[in-house]
Amino acid sequence: MSYSIFDFIKLMGSLAFFLFGMKMMSDNLQKLAGEKMRSVLGSMTKNRFFGIITGLFITTIIQSSSATTVMVVSFVNAALLNLTQAFSVIMGANIGTTVTAWIISLLGFKVNIAVIAIPLIGIVFPLLFFKKVQYHYLAEMLIGFSLLFMGLEYLKESVPDLRSNPEMFEFLQNFSGMGYGSFFIFIGVGTLLTIVLQSSSATMALTLVMCNNGWISFADGAAMVLGENIGTTITANLAALMGNTNAKRAALSHTIFNLIGVIWMAFFFNKFLFLIDKSLTAMGVNSPFTDAHSIPYALSIFHTSFNVTNTLLLVWFAKAIVKVPCMLIKESKKEKESKQTEYIGVGFMQVPELSLFQAKNLTVKYADIVRRMFGFVKELLNEEKEQERDKILERIVKYEEIIDKIEQEITEYLINVSNKEVGAQAKERIRRMRIMSIEIEKIGDTCHKMGILIRNAEKDKIKLSQTQRDKIEVMFNMVEEAFDIMFDNINNEKKENIEKAFDVENRINKYRDSIRDALYEEMEHDNTHFKSGFFANKICTSCEKIGDNIFNINEDMLGVNVE
Repeated sequence: MSYSIFDFIKLMGSLAFFLFGMKMMSDNLQKLAGEKMRSVLGSMTKNRFFGIITGLFITTIIQSSSATTVMVVSFVNAALLNLTQAFSVIMGANIGTTVTAWIISLLGFKVNIAVIAIPLIGIVFPLLFFKKVQYHYLAEMLIGFSLLFMGLEYLKESVPDLRSNPEMFEFLQNFSGMGYGSFFIFIGVGTLLTIVLQSSSATMALTLVMCNNGWISFADGAAMVLGENIGTTITANLAALMGNTNAKRAALSHTIFNLIGVIWMAFFFNKFLFLIDKSLTAMGVNSPFTDAHSIPYALSIFHTSFNVTNTLLLVWFAKAIVKVPCMLIKESKKEKESKQTEYIGVGFMQVPELSLFQAKNLTVKYADIVRRMFGFVKELLNEEKEQERDKILERIVKYEEIIDKIEQEITEYLINVSNKEVGAQAKERIRRMRIMSIEIEKIGDTCHKMGILIRNAEKDKIKLSQTQRDKIEVMFNMVEEAFDIMFDNINNEKKENIEKAFDVENRINKYRDSIRDALYEEMEHDNTHFKSGFFANKICTSCEKIGDNIFNINEDMLGVNVE
């Protein structure tokens, strides 16, 4: 055999070249479309059809169904998506990944993109020196596009020439023409290659090149495509090993979905290929059974039609399918008890630009916990039964521990994301989210101190007058109003809303000053209320601190600075 180890290494290098170009193109497409993708992600929670469109859109942009699926698993792990919603996005990702085959089939084999790749790099390279960062992303995306097709060209040249290696042809012939035996063997080959390469797109490129060169037949290539659909689910299952039960269920649902598709396709495989053959010959294209150069088109049609058909068939059974992993993977007692402290899966996200969507939602969840904690403080202040007071204080202490844990995890997560290649806008959002996380943690600390202060006051038999209680009640209501505005700003991000935040912050400050003066005056005229007045003043001052933290969060969320 004239195919040497050096030739094999050259083949691996060509594949690496192809993958590097794809990654470079994908990363910069994310940066160009980052904001749009983050807004589209919000639609995935509406219904299963929006989820399918979301999965299709994201996978088309990032050119990796594995990355999309891992992202979805992390969302499920963080309780941002339920299993049915995640399953619909996964179905869309399966369709989106077929775009790669069409790009390669339409451009990689008929149009020699590699010839214009170097001139294209020369044309766009000056854009890297422009000040506007979007030009950098565009240039790097087009350079990645060029490298992708240069890698594909090297890949085609590095595949063994069967005419000079007849023994390799004979080796492959041993696995062809065996009916369903060949079908399952090549499914296994496609699955194994995808697991090893961790990219169904790369395996598809190899499959198309091998078919185009006459290395394997149309039927064998189609079986490999089915194997790639199974192999691409492994990445998410590996990522889910670090996640909670629902993350594992979401990953397994992807595997089940693709396995069901392969099973029903096994019964209609030959008829499916026959229909594709008839469709191509009707359009004037040579039969893929007789002309190897027609196979890339035929495989692209097969890949897309299979995934679209599988989705259209199974979308109606989404709820039933997700019940299977729920039955197979049970939630442990320990996990149920610690569930409330699990909010983020650090290291899951493979799509940096989209990580901000998860970070924002986790920040909202984090802030909501602090708001509930503030509500516990109010309950504690008004509760008269000692046993109930102990329970509320215990809850406040527990929430303080949860808040500290989440703040640490979010900070670590954001640092990991910022260390990846993200756009300038994304870096600024990460910086502001880190500041927000710190401010939210400060609110938790203040609430915890207020809880201890109230409990100590009760031990010292300090009783608030009705006037003092009324004043504190007004202050609590104003802080709750500030929370409402904060959540509105986080969700809608309208800069004009900062005026509402500024207004309530001013009112809190003025009311704190008026309460302080009134309480001091009351203490001067009535010594019996000295301790309670001092205590009430501390409570109101703490509320004012929380108001300051809330306003700082509003500024960071909206990216404005009110002097």
